[in-house]
Amino acid sequence: MDLSGSLEIRRAEIGDAAGISSLLVNSFEEYQSLYTPEGYAATAITSEQVASRIIEGPIWVAISSGNVVGTVSVVIRKDSLYIRGMAVRPTARGQRIGELLIAEVEKFSRSKNSRRLFLSTTPFLHRAIRLYERLGFQRIDESPSDLYGTPLFTMEKYLL
Repeated sequence: MDLSGSLEIRRAEIGDAAGISSLLVNSFEEYQSLYTPEGYAATAITSEQVASRIIEGPIWVAISSGNVVGTVSVVIRKDSLYIRGMAVRPTARGQRIGELLIAEVEKFSRSKNSRRLFLSTTPFLHRAIRLYERLGFQRIDESPSDLYGTPLFTMEKYLL
């Protein structure tokens, strides 16, 4: 999928919930066997769960040709911003969508005077981990260590 010039990044709306849910399922299904059933269900969430998250905290979507091809959601936690869900459609990977989504998170974080971003990821999401490391995230020894039995580790980044 070539997105050259046709990509829009914007805040998600309730009407995007089904598209985001579909994207999450599509993005994580290749890894489903590496998750516990409960861990996978907490990752590839339903459109109803996405709608609840849109109300709880900001979610951004990357849209191409009317389709959701990327998403990221965050929650404000004290003086930090927790990135709790990010995905890029497999056919759209390699187009810098993840970088653009994290840039939106960083812009939002600065607007809230929050200088620390953190996230939890599974050790088998190698592409995502490489992206996070390239963008300045570093592994730290902080909970949680699992998602319903699926192993996790935490990464953080301080904004200048």
